[in-house]
Amino acid sequence: MLKLLATLLVTVIVLASTTSADASIALSAELTNANENPPTNPTTSGGAPRPASFGTATFLINDSQTSMTFTATVFNIDFTGTQTADTNDNLVAAHIHAAVTVTPTTNAPVVWGFFGSPFNDNNPNDMLLTPFATGVGGTVSGKWDMPEGNNTTLPAQLPNILSGNSYINFHTVQFGGGEIRGALRLVPEPSTMVLLASAVTGFLGYAWRRTRARP
Repeated sequence: MLKLLATLLVTVIVLASTTSADASIALSAELTNANENPPTNPTTSGGAPRPASFGTATFLINDSQTSMTFTATVFNIDFTGTQTADTNDNLVAAHIHAAVTVTPTTNAPVVWGFFGSPFNDNNPNDMLLTPFATGVGGTVSGKWDMPEGNNTTLPAQLPNILSGNSYINFHTVQFGGGEIRGALRLVPEPSTMVLLASAVTGFLGYAWRRTRARP
C-alpha cells in the first residue's frame, strides 16, 4: 500500500511540474469508436471486423492564449494508405470541431483542420505526421496559431474549448463523418495537483505512523 501511494505521489508531482512549465492551460482527449455520434463499428471493405481504433491527445494553450499545440497518437487507423491492405481504415481527414451546442450525442462544425480538408494549420504549417514504424497508426502534432481557423479563430473558440464543447475527430474512408472522437477536457491545474499531493503525503504519514505503532 505504501509503495502504491508513494508512486501516486511521484506521478502527481511530475504532472504538476510538467503542466506548470509547459503552458497555462492543458487539456486532453480520449478517442474511441464509442465516442462518435453515432458510435462506429470498424469493418473491412468486405464486411469483416477489423480492430477497434482508438487514441489519445494532449493540448497546451500558451499563457497569452494565442496558440494551442497538440499531439495525438492513434492506433488502427492507416496513416499512409499502405499500413494495411484494406482501404476502409485509411485516414482521410482530422479536425477539431466546436460549438456551444456540443454534447456527446450532437456534432459540430470544423473549427480547425490539421489533416486533409479543410487544412488550416497553414500560418505557418506546423503539422507533423509520423506513422508507426511497425503496426497501424501513428502520431500527429500541430499548432493552432491565432490567424488560423476554418472561418473562425482560436480566440473565438476558446469559450467552447474551455467549457468542454469541442472534440477532436479522425475521419477514415469507411467513416467520412468520423471514426474516432474525443472531447477536449481540462487537465487539473497545478494548484489542484499540489492539493492532491498534500493529501497523499498526509495519508502516507498517517499510514507510516500506524505501521510503526504496531507491535
